[in-house]
Amino acid sequence: MTVGHITRILSALLIISTIFFAGCSQSPPPTESVDPVIEQPEGERFIKLSDSEADTVIQTLTIGKQGMQSWMDFAPALERSALYVSKKPQSKLALNKYGLKVTWKTLAAAIKRMQLLLPKLDANPELLAKNFTFYRLDADPQFTGYYEPALQASLTKKPGYAYPLYAKPSDLQVLNLGDIHPRWKGQRAIYRIDSGKAVPYYDRNAIDLKGALGSRGLEIAWAKDPLDIFFLQIQGSGRLLLEDGSTTHILYDGKNGRPYVSLGGVMLRKGLLPKDGVSMQAIRKYFDDNPEDTYKLLGTNPSYVFFRLSDSGPYGAMGQTLTPRVSLATDPSFIPLGSMFLFDVPMPEKDEKGAFKYGDNMKGLGLAQDTGGAIKKHHLDLFSGYGEDATWIAGHMNADGAVWLLLPK
Repeated sequence: MTVGHITRILSALLIISTIFFAGCSQSPPPTESVDPVIEQPEGERFIKLSDSEADTVIQTLTIGKQGMQSWMDFAPALERSALYVSKKPQSKLALNKYGLKVTWKTLAAAIKRMQLLLPKLDANPELLAKNFTFYRLDADPQFTGYYEPALQASLTKKPGYAYPLYAKPSDLQVLNLGDIHPRWKGQRAIYRIDSGKAVPYYDRNAIDLKGALGSRGLEIAWAKDPLDIFFLQIQGSGRLLLEDGSTTHILYDGKNGRPYVSLGGVMLRKGLLPKDGVSMQAIRKYFDDNPEDTYKLLGTNPSYVFFRLSDSGPYGAMGQTLTPRVSLATDPSFIPLGSMFLFDVPMPEKDEKGAFKYGDNMKGLGLAQDTGGAIKKHHLDLFSGYGEDATWIAGHMNADGAVWLLLPK
């Protein structure tokens, strides 16, 4: 691609108001110190706990609610975080927020210390307070949930399986804007070329209603229900339940760059859902009762996700498999990928009639191992796993909780 071609593409991108720019906060220049540096600005901040305050947090941990029988059960998930953090530039800052500056070397040291402590924590959980400084995120973090959905599907089109799942198209282009000018470092433009000009990639309506990707051989599977595909795109990965009883993983492989619009929010504003009943289950019931509204409502979210098939999964943003009730998606500029924290959040449960309620809190060890387009600032997304219970929990979780970042003393 010539310089002139790149310039024309960039100029076109900048004047198209609907183009999607995906950016992230940039790390500041490298620092010589590997120890956390904390200041205390006014307002939202990380608050350093005293040892006695940390002990109080530890006394109420409930790792059993995370499906863990022992602290040693965290070892595989910790090893995945350790692999990711070890490959980062150790002297550079992983976190620089609210006066707290932490290098990748410090995060690596935190994980290593936790790995060494695991065999002792069942008998002596107080070792956490002796070995780690707790920094509470003073912002009432919001917790939602996501899961690994299952779809009835076929690898070939046949009666009953009419809705395609697409591989990433070859004409979907991604331009790293930092290659053009340093002021755009970390930002990307997603587009296609039409008659020599850069234009936004096809939106949901163009793909699902107008067949923009038809006859290109991009179909990797066919599903029974278009709403299943929509929910799969929101979750990012899942499993296909094939007719012969076998399963295969289907994983995120790119998106069209269009902005994400919440279907639940649209339905709420239209009065199609009760204000206190916005959940995945309520959305599905509405579509079951009103199938004629399917594409009209799904089309309000122009974002579209492409997939690939795999023998394993699901994978998070670190490129590592996720652990149910341990892995969380975070905004890396507030809680970096690979970091460890304790968290406390009320868990969705069913009452004696099967209705939703919030039950006892789950308080345990969380690992930042994923990201998400809707996960910004103090919003965390808990991976609940696979199966009916995981689906139900993810569909109902939306509550404020607490987070304590763990850094080595």
